[in-house]
Amino acid sequence: MTRVLPTLAQAKSEARQMRAEASEAGTALSHAQALEAVAHRLGFRDWNGLYAASRDCTPQGWTTGGRVTGRYLSHPFAATVLSADRLQQGWFKLVLDLDEAVDVVTFESFSNLRKRIRVDVGPDGYSKERTSDGVPHMQLDL
Repeated sequence: MTRVLPTLAQAKSEARQMRAEASEAGTALSHAQALEAVAHRLGFRDWNGLYAASRDCTPQGWTTGGRVTGRYLSHPFAATVLSADRLQQGWFKLVLDLDEAVDVVTFESFSNLRKRIRVDVGPDGYSKERTSDGVPHMQLDL
């Protein structure tokens, strides 16, 4: 049986949600306890086991021929993955063919449309590169 594991970002988000719900119910739950509870729910002995297993998984759609959606330079997009190379644990170099070209210039009297993008993406779906206001260039939906 093959099980689909959440990404690390999804597991951490679930832990934050669990803490918020426990707090609303008047129960104190530490972040570590919430992470452990998420790991137990998924059948792991502890968070470290879930972390190791999730880190080695390729997120759904991040393979050649897969479909991804997200935001590139704040523009929403849908794309086909032309290639996906693993760089290191959780990091991938993706080449994406966007369904619709995206204008990568914000200047009104000039335009530069881009349909093919090469980007390094981490396990949370974000690129390391950021715009001047701190927003990642690439944000993939997980």
